[in-house]
Amino acid sequence: MTKPQNPVQMAVIGAAHGIKGELRVKTFTGDPLALADYGPLYARDGRAFQIVDIRPANTVVVVRFKGISDRNAAEALAGTELFVDRSMLPDDGEEDEFYHADLVGLAVRDDTGADIGKVVAVHNFGGGDILDVMLGERKGVLIPFTQAAVPDVSIKEGFVRIDPAAAGLVEDEDGEPPGGDGFDPKGRPRGPKDAGGNR
Repeated sequence: MTKPQNPVQMAVIGAAHGIKGELRVKTFTGDPLALADYGPLYARDGRAFQIVDIRPANTVVVVRFKGISDRNAAEALAGTELFVDRSMLPDDGEEDEFYHADLVGLAVRDDTGADIGKVVAVHNFGGGDILDVMLGERKGVLIPFTQAAVPDVSIKEGFVRIDPAAAGLVEDEDGEPPGGDGFDPKGRPRGPKDAGGNR
């Protein structure tokens, strides 16, 4: 396989580990050791990386890549993001699980079914997934990715439907969005699948 046409970030290379070319790698997979199951990983510039050995180490994994055999070569890779093509990822997740890469680019519809914007990114700052949406000319509108705020997701049809009130886009009688901060406190988070990332 060549450089991914529809890349999904799987990991990022960190610091060198020891003197034999091993590297500390932060993975974005549910099981960190599953990183080795996706075949070659690719950098943004198209370089391919094949995992020869992988083992857990606290919050990361320690990886040895084919052709990287000393600390100098390993140090040169620090910060390299690693990707696979979306076609390499399974589609057999649970009903409310989505790859971040599949959500980006979807149309955003309101409760009447009208297209009102587009998902431009998915973030997670520690409190659950958040859709970064462009609504008309408004950039950077953040919507919690909960069942209440985003009741319908159709990857096949290319849209997500939001509930404007639960998404914090409609003020209540007191002029405050739901929950006071734009988040529906009763919203049930949807689960991300491995990778995605940026998952």
